[in-house]
Amino acid sequence: MGTQFPRTVVGGKSLSRMIIGSNWILGWSHTGAAADQLIRSKNDSAEKITELLEVYLDAGVDTIMAPFTGHDALMKAIHTAEDRTGKGMILVDTPIINVDDTAAGRREAAEVIAASAKNGAAFCFPHHSSTEQLVSKNKRTIDRLPDYLKMIRDQGMIPGLSAHMPELVLYSDANGYDVETYIQLYNCLGFLMQIEIETVNKIIWEAKKPVMTIKSMAAGRVTPFVGLNFSWATLRPCDMVTVGCMTPKEAEEVIEISLAAFEGRRPELEGRSSPANSSLTKTAE
Repeated sequence: MGTQFPRTVVGGKSLSRMIIGSNWILGWSHTGAAADQLIRSKNDSAEKITELLEVYLDAGVDTIMAPFTGHDALMKAIHTAEDRTGKGMILVDTPIINVDDTAAGRREAAEVIAASAKNGAAFCFPHHSSTEQLVSKNKRTIDRLPDYLKMIRDQGMIPGLSAHMPELVLYSDANGYDVETYIQLYNCLGFLMQIEIETVNKIIWEAKKPVMTIKSMAAGRVTPFVGLNFSWATLRPCDMVTVGCMTPKEAEEVIEISLAAFEGRRPELEGRSSPANSSLTKTAE
């Protein structure tokens, strides 16, 4: 067992500062249908996903973010990886819920949140596509959010706020909503981010709770070396970076790059296979 990954505390619970992302397991590439299919072909069985998760767990990366309900292979892989390594995983669920202001809508939301608890999630954050329907920029509020946060607490889970809109962090802090952490877009390209990188950085640094950042490599548009070094260098010690991988080898690389960033050293990685790079590497040796 090598160096174990740094940790932070959210809502009184210890979790790894690297969070396992699920887009590159479940097939959401942010590129196109062909890339989605490639991801799914790489992880088309619980066994393949298990092998990927074992690499993370061996390094002390024990936290995973996903919409878990309905993804049976992922859930089976989590349980198998836990059994093989003897280490538990911390599940951060991001379910889409019905936020209609009706009895039927609230009942449906409660059922989805209950399913998160049944899956063993420690954290539950209603998906940003649901939460952002409740935002009032005029009032600087997130209307009826406390209703859903109470549903999460009642199920014994820790509530957080999935926020693609950076305003949600500001409104939540200002109104004292019962959340313990935030999910926020953050990467060196500004990919999918709704305002300037510098402004989001300021919001993160001034947030009253730890922040779980996502899209650290801009969905594959920058290399892990560039994306991860940027994130680790510009976030607070309490904040987290969500990192998705397709294969165990990729997981090994992102863990090594991250540990090197923390330790102030060059990561020990194999060189790229392009002819020019190979030639330069031999010259340097």
